[in-house]
Amino acid sequence: MVTTGLGSSLAYLLSRAERSVNRGLAAALAAEDVTVEQWRILRGLADGRGHSMGELAEAVLMPHPTLTKAVDRLVDRSLVYRGHAPADRRRVAVFLADRGAELLARVDGGVAEHHQVIEAAYGPERTERLMRDLESLVRALDGQADPLSLPGRARP
Repeated sequence: MVTTGLGSSLAYLLSRAERSVNRGLAAALAAEDVTVEQWRILRGLADGRGHSMGELAEAVLMPHPTLTKAVDRLVDRSLVYRGHAPADRRRVAVFLADRGAELLARVDGGVAEHHQVIEAAYGPERTERLMRDLESLVRALDGQADPLSLPGRARP
C-alpha cells in the first residue's frame, strides 16, 4: 500500500489513532466526571506504592506543571493524597485514596467495554499484537523501561 500526504507519516497515524481511542475512553469515563488524563493518574497510582511527581509525570505522559494541576484537582476531590515517600520520608509522594480506588472500580467496567469495542473493530489478536508492537516500538525508541514497571514495582 502506497500512502501519500499525512497518511504516509507514522507520527500522524499514531496521533490519529490515539485521538480515536481517547475519544471513546473519554466517553466511558464521562459518567464519573473523570478525564482520560485523570484516569491515567489514578491507574498509575493503583499499585498502592506512592510515586513522586517526577515518576508519575513520566509514567502518565504529562508535563510537570500540567500534572501538578491535575493532581491538585484530584486532591480536592479526595481521590488522591500527598504524603511521605515510603523509601525516603523527606520526599513527597502521591498516593491513591480509598475514594480514588472506589472510583477506579466503578469505571473499570466502562474501560473494559471500551477495550472490547476496539477488539470488536480491530480483532482481539490484532489488538494484542498492536499493543505488543507499540510497547516494543517505545522501548526501541526510548531505550528505557516503563517508570512504574521498574524492578520492585508492580505494573498497574
